[in-house]
Amino acid sequence: MSTGRRAAPESIPPQGEPRPPTNYETYILDALNAMSRRSSTIDQSVLRHCLGLSSSYLVSDTTTNPIEGINTWSAGLDRLVDILTALHARGELELETVNSASKACSECWTVASNWRGLDECKECVRKVAVRLKKLLDENGRTFGGERVYVP
Repeated sequence: MSTGRRAAPESIPPQGEPRPPTNYETYILDALNAMSRRSSTIDQSVLRHCLGLSSSYLVSDTTTNPIEGINTWSAGLDRLVDILTALHARGELELETVNSASKACSECWTVASNWRGLDECKECVRKVAVRLKKLLDENGRTFGGERVYVP
């Protein structure tokens, strides 16, 4: 006989229990592992999706884990840029992925500038932006002759 109440999904902790902290680095590693199990090539749409989540993870990592959150978020973003750098070296990096990375930097900078206690994250974004700029054409504004997203 039904009581009219639905059982809570097992992945959602009961009210009052703390939620486990988010971890952008773990999310990136899981996404990369899943990608490598499916194919030997890197699916840049997955990278773009991960980049698009970077500002959300900046907020969630740092609020759910104030001690290590900045480290997990920056490690995840650094790992993505490592992959973009490798793709660039192989001549496989797509303009759309570069644009996603540029947009992610812009969004993360805005979040870090407007969220109290995230000044350290601005330095992480600055370092990532410097690495990304090295992937651009000599003029620093285009990639493969095409204009790059600039906020």
